[in-house]
Amino acid sequence: MAEAKREEDNVMPIDGKPAERDSDAPYVLDDSESADPPVSGEPTLAVEIQKLKAEREELLQTMVRRQADFENFRKRTERDRGEEARRGVERLVLDLIPVLDAFDRALQAHDDPAYEEYRKGITLIRKQLWDAIARHGVQPIEAAGKMFDPHMHQAIERVESEDNPDGFIVAVFQEGYLFHGRVLRPAIVRVSVHPEQGEDSTTNEN
Repeated sequence: MAEAKREEDNVMPIDGKPAERDSDAPYVLDDSESADPPVSGEPTLAVEIQKLKAEREELLQTMVRRQADFENFRKRTERDRGEEARRGVERLVLDLIPVLDAFDRALQAHDDPAYEEYRKGITLIRKQLWDAIARHGVQPIEAAGKMFDPHMHQAIERVESEDNPDGFIVAVFQEGYLFHGRVLRPAIVRVSVHPEQGEDSTTNEN
């Protein structure tokens, strides 16, 4: 009886149309159908991973830029702080240089042997003052016996001399000083002018 029923289900109607399914029979999905079809526009797992990687790379680049900006700011702040401290020392040295000049004048004025002890005391005090400012980058400008350098020396007098070449420094009126390699005060000097070169210079000027 059951076999007859199955054969009856498989029989095609005469008109070629499949028999209508019994509404009471259970519906079974075939292999071509899906229980949960994908929603249109829903990102896949690979797209989400790629998006997270891009966000991570952007965050890393931002962090690197922020770190570089902070490092540059730190270096610039330290450089500015150092420059400000150096300018403060420079101003102090400029105030102390006239004191050195006063000591030099005092030593030149009292060259009498009777003032030998006095000279020793003045020399010692001047040395202590000089050592204090020299530790901060102050150096004397070499002038006596050197050739005139307009970047280091200031000539206020020229004298003719056949024994020295033109531009030779024959006397120093005031010492000059450098501060960390930069001219703090030029040396005031007297330079020689060779007579022949002086005449050539005068002819050229005329």
